[in-house]
Amino acid sequence: MAPESTTPIGSGLESRLIDAHGRRISYLRLSITDRCNFRCVYCMAEDMSFLPGTQLLTLAEMVTVSEAFVRMGVRKIRLTGGEPLVHLELLGLVAQLAAMPGLDEIALTTNAALLARLAKPLKQAGLDRINISLDSLQAERFKSLTRTGRLQDVLDGIDAAQDAGFVRIKLNCVVLRGRNDDEVLDLVEFARSRDLDISFIEEMPLGLIDEHDRASTFVPSAELLAKIDQRYPLVPTTETSGGPARYYRMADSATRIGVISPQSHNFCNQCNRMRVTANGQLMPCLGNTEAVDLRALLRQHPGSVDALLQGIAQAARIKPEQHHFRLDAPPQIVRFMSMTGG
Repeated sequence: MAPESTTPIGSGLESRLIDAHGRRISYLRLSITDRCNFRCVYCMAEDMSFLPGTQLLTLAEMVTVSEAFVRMGVRKIRLTGGEPLVHLELLGLVAQLAAMPGLDEIALTTNAALLARLAKPLKQAGLDRINISLDSLQAERFKSLTRTGRLQDVLDGIDAAQDAGFVRIKLNCVVLRGRNDDEVLDLVEFARSRDLDISFIEEMPLGLIDEHDRASTFVPSAELLAKIDQRYPLVPTTETSGGPARYYRMADSATRIGVISPQSHNFCNQCNRMRVTANGQLMPCLGNTEAVDLRALLRQHPGSVDALLQGIAQAARIKPEQHHFRLDAPPQIVRFMSMTGG
């Protein structure tokens, strides 16, 4: 365990948040709601129960948490959900984050169903980058995977984001064998035609689901890369967007191909992030159950930045060296991905 002094607090923007394994934490994923207008089969149950509003962080509390993390060295904040576009105060939050000294980048992950009307206001508020979930280009299949989603809404959202001036928009695709793995090349071609980046993500065993068997639908990233490489020879790069994706380039396109491989290619040694859930639980690791209750600190010590900083420092000290996901056993983490923040 690292000594207390490895996580300096209270020294302003020069502070650095270092975990017990020597990794610098510079990236916060902040879930602003557990609610979503989709019910994606790998993310949540069809009949979901959501938290009452009183248990969620308020706008002011989210800003205070963000300020504390920036004070301790975080330079990138990604807003997630649930679906962040359903939060009525999203634009106000983005504007306050954009005015925060020391924060270099504000990003957002969305299903894009509401993006057609929000892309321009988000850009004007100060949002820097957008990731968009897109698991299929076939309307009926898209509806099946999302249960409630309409493909055309997402395509309209992509167009609106590009029209608003967002660059390096990235598509995220969770690949399931027998469900959408046959669309990998179609999705690459779509990304190339729209000058988008795209990342293919291995499904993570979070939450108990009965819609499909995760072991039988698992597709390792290496298999996808081999398929893409046959049509578009891939060149590995050292590029990073601040997250866990490994990127590849193609000679005839500006599109980057990324893979996120929590099962087949553990990336924990380079982990630079923490997650705050919509109800204020600071999760040092996606694949772990330990958490620090920032909401309780905020409400028990109103106005005390020191209490919040101490809680964040505590989370850094308990951040594990790596996660351990297994497909051949019931999930160790029973919370759904939607509860953790995308």
